[in-house]
Amino acid sequence: TLALTLGAAIVFLIANAFPLMGLSAAGRQVSTTIIGGSLVLWADGHQLTAALVGLCAVVAPGAYIVMIMTILIIARHGDPLPEWVGKMLNGVELAREWAMAEVMMLGILVAMVKIADLATVIVGAGMFATGALIVLIALIATNFRPEEIWARTRWSATGSPVPEGPRPVTDYGER
Repeated sequence: TLALTLGAAIVFLIANAFPLMGLSAAGRQVSTTIIGGSLVLWADGHQLTAALVGLCAVVAPGAYIVMIMTILIIARHGDPLPEWVGKMLNGVELAREWAMAEVMMLGILVAMVKIADLATVIVGAGMFATGALIVLIALIATNFRPEEIWARTRWSATGSPVPEGPRPVTDYGER
């Protein structure tokens, strides 16, 4: 799972650094990145939409990858795991809920089909990287076992190996 997460981090950087797609019409060519599209939405007065795009397509997937990577690296150093690792598991769940790269990709593909009659669509490296990121995040969610981390976490406030309160959801596939 750590190798998948490292791969996802690399692909995430590529997906956000390179253009998703370009359009060519009447001799003009334009292209944009995910962040660039969010900034254009903001400048055009669609702040709520821009903020949601930024959150769901950049912030949440990035946070998910960083938190999973942190947990997996710390988990390699032995038992018991610090209490903050257990708390971070709850953050992983929240980030996964808000990471909607697959919804963004579906929207982009629909837009590409609709605009294909008006302009030439040039698929960028960011689009391929986003597709790879969607697959990697799904594989990470499938292979990551939060219940194992949860069981290895030391909960100092309660003096118990298991904390009071809700555990993070461990079955991502049954929603």
